[in-house]
Amino acid sequence: MSLSEQVAANLPFLRRYARALTGSQATGDAFVRATLEAALADSEVKRSLENGRIPLYRAFNKVWSTGFLDVAATDRASGSEHEAGAQDRLKAITPLNRQALLLTTLEDFTPREAGEIMEIDTSEVERLVAEAIAEIDREQATSVLIIEDEPLISMQLEDLVSSLGHEIAGTAATRTQAQEAVAEKTPGLVLADIQLADGSSGLDAVDDILAITSVPVIFITAYPERLLTGDRPEPTYLVTKPFQEATVRAAISQALFFGSSRPLEGG
Repeated sequence: MSLSEQVAANLPFLRRYARALTGSQATGDAFVRATLEAALADSEVKRSLENGRIPLYRAFNKVWSTGFLDVAATDRASGSEHEAGAQDRLKAITPLNRQALLLTTLEDFTPREAGEIMEIDTSEVERLVAEAIAEIDREQATSVLIIEDEPLISMQLEDLVSSLGHEIAGTAATRTQAQEAVAEKTPGLVLADIQLADGSSGLDAVDDILAITSVPVIFITAYPERLLTGDRPEPTYLVTKPFQEATVRAAISQALFFGSSRPLEGG
């Protein structure tokens, strides 16, 4: 596999990580582009990318660490009010703990690999992850709608959501059931599968919900590549099946932190 093919294979997942880290598709993609430009301009960095995902994410991390405010300012001028609000929130915190958590959950790196990417010790990664989990536990409770057609997975998600202190707004296995659930109670967060029991689409179910109310959505799917195509606005929060509960936990934290498409209040 050529270098370009190898980078292309990892690119959708780097873009997913960048969106989750920044809370913005525009800002995340700007960082990914800047990373690729930096690699083209530096032969040593370019050669390092032949060694797989870790050097690619490490190159991204260097761009993120040195260029966050500049890129965020550019995105503020062209992005939505939600994205501008998210950047205000991000500037008010140190992002390292969320970065460590996302690398070890969403991207499934080991603490040692995350340490290589962030260029810190494994013990420091573990400390940052612990801080992030403590932050998750302090998140404001909300109500969660679960759109999932596999009963065991739906039950697992219900247990996880409840253990985090959130209320179950309802469960749905089809688009119609999702519409009925939202009519009864407006959720503060949606966890949605894509392929539903009657052949209906979780994407359509989510579009129905977003037409009524502005709410953060986490997609949970066995086929993430179907959403990471660049052909349509891509979800910021995307968890791959089979999932680890820690991954869903991290996604919930991120979604609640950045909130919905409504403007966020300054932190």
